[in-house]
Parts: sequence; C-alpha cells; structure tokens
Amino acid sequence: MPLDAHVPSGPIGEQWDRRKFEMKLVSPANKRKYTVLVVGSGLAGASAAASLAELGYDVKCFCFQDSPRRAHSIAAQGGINAAKNYQNDGDSVYRLFYDTVKGGDFRSRESNVYRLAEVSVNIIDQCVAQGVPFAREYGGLLANRSFGGAQVSRTFYARGQTGQQLLLGAYQALERQVGLGRLHMFPRTEMLDLVMIDGRARGIVVRDLVSGAVTSHAGDDVVLATGGYSNVFYLSTNAKGSNCTAIWRAYKRGAGFANPCYTQIHPTCIPQSGEHQSKLTLMSESLRNDGRVWVPTRGGDTRAPGAIPESERDYYLERKYPSFGNLSPRDIASRAAKEVCDEGRGVGPGGRGVYLDFADAIKRLGENTIRERYGNLFEMYQRITGENPYAVPMRIYPAVHYAMGGLWVDYNLMSTIPGLHVAGEANFSDHGANRLGASALMQGLADGYFVLPYTVGDYLATAKPAPVNASHPAFREAERGVADRTAKLLAINGTRTTDSFHRELGKVMWEYCGMARNEKGLLFALDRIPQIREEFWQNVDVPGSDAELNQALEKAGRVADFMELGELICRDALERRESCGAHFREEYQTPDGEALRDDEHFAHVAVWQYRGDHQTPERLQEPLEFDNVHLSQRSYK
Repeated sequence: MPLDAHVPSGPIGEQWDRRKFEMKLVSPANKRKYTVLVVGSGLAGASAAASLAELGYDVKCFCFQDSPRRAHSIAAQGGINAAKNYQNDGDSVYRLFYDTVKGGDFRSRESNVYRLAEVSVNIIDQCVAQGVPFAREYGGLLANRSFGGAQVSRTFYARGQTGQQLLLGAYQALERQVGLGRLHMFPRTEMLDLVMIDGRARGIVVRDLVSGAVTSHAGDDVVLATGGYSNVFYLSTNAKGSNCTAIWRAYKRGAGFANPCYTQIHPTCIPQSGEHQSKLTLMSESLRNDGRVWVPTRGGDTRAPGAIPESERDYYLERKYPSFGNLSPRDIASRAAKEVCDEGRGVGPGGRGVYLDFADAIKRLGENTIRERYGNLFEMYQRITGENPYAVPMRIYPAVHYAMGGLWVDYNLMSTIPGLHVAGEANFSDHGANRLGASALMQGLADGYFVLPYTVGDYLATAKPAPVNASHPAFREAERGVADRTAKLLAINGTRTTDSFHRELGKVMWEYCGMARNEKGLLFALDRIPQIREEFWQNVDVPGSDAELNQALEKAGRVADFMELGELICRDALERRESCGAHFREEYQTPDGEALRDDEHFAHVAVWQYRGDHQTPERLQEPLEFDNVHLSQRSYK
C-alpha cells in the first residue's frame, strides 16, 4: 500500500495555491457526464454534495437519517474556528496552524493543517452569505469567543446551536441543487459495501432502511463523509446512529485506516447517572469561557457546593495551567478531572464529577449576559438533571466524544483506494492526537466547500474512469456478500440483545483503552474482545426480517463492525509506545504526569492495512516532518 501524501513542493503558505493551479480541470460541458456518490449529509457531506452539484456534476447523496437536517453535525454546540482576527488580539493563519499542530501534540501533517487554517477565513464568509445567524456585537460585527488550547478569541458561534445553524446553511445549499435536478437525495439509506472495479472505487451497495431493499449505485468517484466511530465505546456523546460501517467496509476493501487509537475524551459532559443510559450528553466547551472548574480540597467532602468556602476549593486547572486555566485543551482538562476524582475529591453520585461554576461570571457580568451566551445550554442541563445551573454549579465529567483517527488520506483527501475521497471526521488528516474545540466544524466545511471541489475534479480529469453501471458483475458480487451477512445475522436466533453485547464491548474499551491505557490492560482487551465477538456471532438475537423496517438488524450490523474496530483500536494503542494528546499510555509520562512523546520512534502516522478476517493487519507508517513548527514538549502552564 503506497502512502504518498502528494504534498505540494514549496513554502507551506504557497502549497495550496500551487496545487490548485497544477490540478487538471474538467470542462463545464463534461462535468455532467460524471457521477459522484457522497455518503453522509452532515457538514462535510452536505457541503461537498452541494458544491459538486453546483459545479455541474451529477451527484447522489445518501444518509441513514430521514432528512439531511438530522445529521449528527447538528449536535455541535460551541462554535467554529477561523483566523479572522476580528478581535485584533494577535490571531493569524499561522497562529491557528500552530495552535492546531501543538494541540494535536505534533502528530498531524503540517501541510493539511496549514491549508485548514488558510481556508478557515473563507468559511465564515460563505456561511454569512448563506444566512447563518452568527452572534454579533452590539454594533453588528460578528462576535468571537475563546475555546480550549488557544489564547485568542477566534471562535464564531450561534449561542449553543452552532452546528445546527451551520448544517441548515449547508442543507439549504443542498436542497437548492435537489430542486435544480443536479443532486439526488437518498434518505433512510445505509451504505453496506464499497464496490471496486480495476482497483478503483466505482460504486456502493446500500440498503433502504424502510423497505429493506438492497440496491447498488455506480459512480465515477465516491466521497465518504460519514462521521466518527466513538460509539465503539457504547457510551459517548455521539448520536446512537453514528457508526463505523461505511469506513470499515472501505477498510476491508483496501483503504488504509490511520491512527485508530486517537479517540478524544471531552471534559465537559453530564456525568453518567446509571446503567440505563444509552448515551451521554455534551455540554459545550464554550462554557469553560465563563465557568470555573473546581473540586473540594478535601476528599470525601459531601457538603453542598455553596457551603464550601473559597479557601477549601481547588480550582485545579487554574492552579496547574495558569496560562490557559479553564481553557486548557480537552485531553489535558479530561485527565486532570480524572486525577482529582481518582484522589477521592470528585463530587456527585459515585464521586465521578467536578463542578463547573458560573457564580463569579454571573456576579461580574449579570445573569442576563450569561443567558444570552449560554441560555439554551443551561436549559438543557436543567431539563436533564433537574438542577438550576444559575443557582448551583453544573456537574461535569469526561466522556468519549470525537475520533481523530479515520481512513488515511493524502493532501487531496484521497484514500489509498483511487476514486475514494474521505472528508470530515471520517478521515484522519487534520487533528493529530487531539482535536482543539471548535475545529471539527471548521474541518468539515473546509473539506466540503473548499477542498473536494478541486481535488475530485482533478481525479476525474486525470483518471478519466470508463463508464460503468450497476449491472457490472462486481456489484452483483458485493450484493451477495451483503445478503449473506444479513442472512447470517438473522439466522443466529440467540438469547442476548445487540445492546448487551455493545455495552459489554464498551465497558472493555473504556476501562482498558479510555482516558488512560497500559500494556497489561490493552493485552487483556485484545484477548477479551475476540471472545465477545465470537459469542455475538453465536448468541445474538436479531428479530424480524430483512424485507422491512428493522432497526434491530441495523444495530446488529453496526455493532458487528464495532467489534472488529475495537480490536484494531486496542492493537494500535498497544503498538504506539508513547503518550501523545488523547492517547495516554501510563508507562510514558513526564515526572509531573503529562504526556511523554517519543519523537524518535513515533513521529509518524500509523496506517493499518487489512489482510483478512483471521489475519493480523499490517502496520505501515507515514513519517511526519516538521519544517515550520519545532517539536517540543507541549506545555500550557
């Protein structure tokens, strides 16, 4: 498997302009002859599908939700980064680039990150033109706020609904193309396999989730924009439907899977309340702008927070990281919360929580200002917990959130399979070992609006794929594989639910490959997960049939893929014998408990190549070179 990133030559600030000029073009009259299949309708998928259709390509877009508006991008709350420097506080494209590389603990590709920072300034203009209602200052200028890992205010936001408003903007662009007949939307449709012809991606096999019909779609290029895989942990901040199936099918067809162990823990989630829960609720990182994080100084202190005087409170982020304080990056803030809870100073049921306190901000700014900034988030918290965060501190605890790993892509967002592009959270390209807050929305829209419209055209003009349709034997073979797998699941007729297996897998993943990992635990997980998978295929109960709406069947197929992915995540974590970002190996830490990288042996992307169902995958490496940012021990003190 070749791992040529195809990074343009020359100074990093000129690379993207150079690449755009060097790319081959498809003439306007020829674009309609090419069909592009876009899987996923979140920010990356919707923006890519709308942009490619606007250019004149014949586009088909697929999503398993009943509407593109229900894509999980809608759940993003706090904001989107862009190097506009509206605050005149020292921001720049280079500073955003530097903060992102540093925030990812020097485990991302410089060229891709710089392009992300460079095009970020265009994203805001695009979204304002679409009518996205960003917050504004009194005089009408766009407002900004701070996020973790930065000392400037570069985050644009729409209260606590930024993802929803951005998705509505992309959705309107998408539906405009549907109305013009250039884009065909396939809701309630799930991709179940990738079709390869002559070594290229040429189509997909899908299942209509309402009727159960399995059909194929041929195309000249396939774009996967299917989000992340953090639901492998069962309890996460992701929507219950979020899954890994599309990228896992691509992996098993030959696409390299990069850095699967890089999964982000978000420090600002509502703590788990019991075994009955099926997901966790994220409270936006933007709350750490005005909220102060603390725990009692004494373990076992069960007094109400208002009864604990200032002298007996430990504002531990402000104490340990005075330069960034409560806006320390997510991985650092998460581990710090775990540390104080492990010391017995956690609050709430089970001692698995810390306080996020707005009393000082309300006193300084007034309750009305806090309501204007975070009102819907406070309301959500109160509805879930029954506690009024204006009167008592929120209780928060880290939870699994985002996947920095994903399918390997080059500078053009092409996977190791020609004709298969990957966008947004489904690829690995921009965040390294830890994602800074408000950078997910930035990457999704950058990929869809400003990168893929160039790189997809370059591939089509260069490769000039021969016409193919869904009657090709390769599609029939892929459909038979899908049918056989479905029949196998339905025929097991076991005694355990899919959820029970998923929960068991998730507990193993969280315990042994969660906020902290070590060799002993990872070896245990690599022994235990195959046992869970074997029992799954012998004893899972999948009621109903494949000729109707069957959510139990959908869930079983996705959990089967999670079983395999979970093993790969643990294998990747075991082989990466260093700590970096969200990947914290307990054996590798500095004397004061921070992540200790091994740049001599692990300054590379780990890319896994599938070798067969019963074979150990091969681990390949893409070396990372740092010509513009000097490798250093990451410090936020």
